[in-house]
Formats: sequence, structure tokens, C-alpha cells
Amino acid sequence: MRIFIDKQSPKAFHALRQTAEAVRTVAAEAGLDRTAVELINLRVSQINGCAYCLDIHTRAVLRAGESAQRLGVLAAWRDTEVFSATERAALALAEATTDPTGSVAQQSAYEAARPVLTDDQISAAIWVAVTINAFNRVSIMSKHPVRANRDAPGGTQGPEQTSAE
Repeated sequence: MRIFIDKQSPKAFHALRQTAEAVRTVAAEAGLDRTAVELINLRVSQINGCAYCLDIHTRAVLRAGESAQRLGVLAAWRDTEVFSATERAALALAEATTDPTGSVAQQSAYEAARPVLTDDQISAAIWVAVTINAFNRVSIMSKHPVRANRDAPGGTQGPEQTSAE
């Protein structure tokens, strides 16, 4: 049985949640809309294989009005025409942040972002990726469960937001 590290060390988890709140504010002030932020959260969680965060952020982006088509192709976003230039630049930065060993990918992501995003938006996109990467590690190492949602056929629902994010 794994330890829910968010429960074991609540002060540390509270600080992480405060960071997430500050990052959401920074992103909004920079002009990154909620959909772009949630797409970053989802893409990073896909890369990291965090089922709990995928569940949480899929529900969040659906509440924000995201389409099934865009969610379905998010893992292959580069091969589609369904994401805006802003979203594409933010997703590239998020991927480069998630794999910090790829200096070529980092440089490419910055070069693609520069003509599309402001410095504030670049910073915000990277902070969103940094923060969701941290939450992914908390949930993966704690093995936060994702349970079937009894109210929606085929839907899922994780534990109440007491364990992560």
C-alpha cells in the first residue's frame, strides 16, 4: 500500500496548491484562457501517464466546453489543424518542460512560441507545465485511484479533490 503523500505531508501539499492557484492567476493575467491551461495539464499528464490528473483535467476541460475531437487528438496535436497557434505554442513549451533533457526541443519550442506568445504567456505556459508535472508526481507516487463514475456510463470519477490538485 502506498502512502498518499499529500495526506502524509499536508503542509507541503498545501504549498503546492497555493502555487497552482498563483499559476492560474498568472496564466489568466497573461491572457492564456482556461482551455489552453487545461490542454497543457492534459498533455503533460498524458506524457507522464498520470491517470488521476488525466481524469481530473479531462472533466475540467469538458466543463469549459472543449470538444471530444480535440481531446481525442491531443496526443497527436502536431499532426492536426484543430489547435490555435497559441495552443500549439503552449503545448510545445509544455512538452519541452516535461522532458527537460531535450535541449533541441526546448529551443524549437521557444522559437515557435516567440512570434505567437508574449513573454508573460511563455512564462505562464511553462509555469503551468511545471506545476502539473509536480501534481503528476504526487498522484503517481501516491497511486491516487480513478474509479468508475456511477452516474455516467463509461465515465470516470476519481476521489473527491482531497488527494490531489
